Amino acid sequence: MSISVLDLFKIGIGPSSSHTVGPMRAACDFVAVLRRQGLMERVHRVEVKLYGSLSATGIGHGTDRAVVAGLMGERPDTVDPDFVVSAVDRVRSEGRLPLGGAVAVPFDWERDLRMLPVSLPYHPNAMRLAAHGDEGVVYENTYYSVGGGFVVDETQAQAGSTAEAELALPYPFETGAEMLAQCRRHGLRISELMLANESAWRSEAETRAALQRIWDAMLGCIGRGTTQEGLLPGGLKVRRRASALHRKLSERATGRNLISDTMAALDWVNLYALAVNEENAGGGRVVTAPTNGAAGIIPAVLNYYMEFMPGSSARDADSFLLAAAAVGVLCKKNASISGAEVGCQGEVGSACAMAAAGLTEVLGGTPEQVENAAEIGLEHNLGLTCDPVGGLVQVPCIERNAMASIKAINAAQLALRGDGSHAISLDQVILTMRDTGRDMLDKYKETSRGGLAVSFPEC
Repeated sequence: MSISVLDLFKIGIGPSSSHTVGPMRAACDFVAVLRRQGLMERVHRVEVKLYGSLSATGIGHGTDRAVVAGLMGERPDTVDPDFVVSAVDRVRSEGRLPLGGAVAVPFDWERDLRMLPVSLPYHPNAMRLAAHGDEGVVYENTYYSVGGGFVVDETQAQAGSTAEAELALPYPFETGAEMLAQCRRHGLRISELMLANESAWRSEAETRAALQRIWDAMLGCIGRGTTQEGLLPGGLKVRRRASALHRKLSERATGRNLISDTMAALDWVNLYALAVNEENAGGGRVVTAPTNGAAGIIPAVLNYYMEFMPGSSARDADSFLLAAAAVGVLCKKNASISGAEVGCQGEVGSACAMAAAGLTEVLGGTPEQVENAAEIGLEHNLGLTCDPVGGLVQVPCIERNAMASIKAINAAQLALRGDGSHAISLDQVILTMRDTGRDMLDKYKETSRGGLAVSFPEC
């Protein structure tokens, strides 16, 4: 499969790329098929079945609401997050669904949207949509949300294909070793290698413009997250902290800090990560990086560099994201970025490795040092479980992003102090993540049936 940087970084809404963004995309695609096949007017009812992890934590992750929004024709990259709340509430209260925003059909929330505690073979994040007419089912399909907002349908799953097309890239690589070999052979930095490969999809100018839109969306998320206050939705009574922390840091700031002022800088890194993931938990606009559950790590580390490194530029943001994406491609191809598949090591662990790689790249690291930084970042997240309390992307998810952001910076620091040689390769760590995920009990993989999720006393 050929994965673009824009596949990994997608603008969407919170709180989850696999449980919110993916299901909304799948439902919207389902409606698009109905429209293309001229079936819209024949539909009298739509039935939604959520399986596996989508069923286990779907309510806390907003899966039910995301699917309904998708059936209304909304897409995660363009929908107004505030619209989702009011429009979906109206569907639930009135029992009428504007299918594709055009054809109103009855929709009984309890009857037509079912959570089924069984898993389908292909992937634990599965959903089946069926459109009923006078003659029975007029169209149905099964979709799998495989992490990071990526979606495959039943036909693709049975064929063993993925959500990404196979394109001929100028400098193809399937492993970290092949990536480094391409860099050495052609005298390229990792970000340059990725930028050249993006030419298979679009021009360099278009790629840079898209990366700037991604970075602007990340900055917007940080900015909004530092101004919002109050409790996050869901019933855990988790209070937003970013706004108060921002005020404290702003009051004590004396001039522009430098990237070497480590302790002062780390306070800001924590702030950036908390701001993004509080926005995600609140259902706000975020960028999958590579998932929503880990959305705060790359923006926090990149903004750390942009704010604290004198002379930083927009081109640096491009290089950071491109190098980070190279590592994300390797994680997705050779293991998984889905918490429901391999635990949080696949989400936060991958994001930590990506951020470490991006930071090392813009700080002048060699390709070998970038690979080393990614290896360190991922290695020290191996075995990380996905056990959200209450099925909400709040505890421990928000703080976990802050911790991994700091870890990514330290991984870059360690790599830059070496020459790029190390005992365990990034490829070996990625395969270890894959194998560890296979061995991990399902109760620790985004089902909220183990770990911290069951240690929290309900009052």
